[in-house]
Amino acid sequence: MGAPSATRPAGLRQPARPGRTDDPSATRRAPSALRRAGAGLVALGLVLILGTACSFGPPDPDQAGQPPNLPPPSAATSGDPAGSQEVAVTVLAKDLEVPWGMAFLPDGAALVTERDTARILRVGPETDTNGLKVSEVQRLPEAQASGDGGLLGIAVSPRYATDRTVFIYYTTAKDNRVAKLTLGGKPQPILTGIPRSPGDNGGQVAFGPDGFLYVGTGDATPGTQAQDPKSLGGKILRVTTDGKPAPGNPVKNSRVWSSGHRNVRGLAWDSGKRLYASESGQKTYGELNLIQKGKNYGWGRVEGEGADPAYVNPLVSWPIAESNCAGVAVLERMIASACLLGKRLWLADTTGNGTLIGQPQALLTGEYGRLRALATAPDGSLWVATSNQEDGGDPGPDDDRIIRLVFADGGAGRS
Repeated sequence: MGAPSATRPAGLRQPARPGRTDDPSATRRAPSALRRAGAGLVALGLVLILGTACSFGPPDPDQAGQPPNLPPPSAATSGDPAGSQEVAVTVLAKDLEVPWGMAFLPDGAALVTERDTARILRVGPETDTNGLKVSEVQRLPEAQASGDGGLLGIAVSPRYATDRTVFIYYTTAKDNRVAKLTLGGKPQPILTGIPRSPGDNGGQVAFGPDGFLYVGTGDATPGTQAQDPKSLGGKILRVTTDGKPAPGNPVKNSRVWSSGHRNVRGLAWDSGKRLYASESGQKTYGELNLIQKGKNYGWGRVEGEGADPAYVNPLVSWPIAESNCAGVAVLERMIASACLLGKRLWLADTTGNGTLIGQPQALLTGEYGRLRALATAPDGSLWVATSNQEDGGDPGPDDDRIIRLVFADGGAGRS
């Protein structure tokens, strides 16, 4: 195909690559002159056709190295359909190595996994001279880095205050698996046998509003396992904290919640309890999908938008060069996705029933390189991590970094 620049609210569908880069076609490029090591303001020309945007007032730029000690955002409603947004950008932490998963503890600290080093890091809420304090919690020799596998997703138990438990997704020599552990303790596998491969290992874990654990897996083949109901590959799974099929799954005694996925590396819910997931590793299009119980999303029979009613079309799709996205986060009614090959955040605005409004807008394009982990922080800001310390990346002197975004209107902000 040519070099399309427009996003597709739905596209046309097809497999992708193996390898350490998550996209072997990734090109190396000199760091953008717009990269910054501290705080700054980014003007974002967003068309917010709202009654759905939230107004929080213009944010002040944060001081580099200062903690993000913000009160919860207000819920005042307004919107300027033709206005631009200001986004305060702060580097919270630096000198990480391929941060992959991110989840928050009750005290506001983030737990961050590093794919290749198999470290679990604690980031904040304390500060030091570099920003938020980063400390190693533990290393997991059970995780074996290869291709896009290693120590991947992490989720904090909804009952962490009493059970002190976190859940991790990691690659071994023979499979991908999910385990639970108390920090510093030995992982106890609860779900094994997820297919592994040089690429497309999936890896996201997150607790849904229903209290069950959702697991995003990769197809790990040229497209055969995503359509196999007996395989755990190419699926979103819904399980109990013991790894058993959750009550209410589409098929009794099956862990499968949805199927037909290439490589799910981002999961997030909106206030209406709707689940959004990224779809990466495809050949032509990256996707953001609105996940429905028991539905099939087409891989490897269709990529992007198709005409077969047996498969659900994506909420939106982008040319792969502008996407190959990983982390997903929700801020009010804005769905954000962090992109590796696309080196940007895509921001999609939705209605109260999850319908896309207008065209998604790009933010931070090329400014920080490859973007992977993404999460909504307890204070309502967005945290996004770079992934430049890997093949296909072009690391700057401070990479990899965790960056915080505060939106002046329609997102997190100071009160």
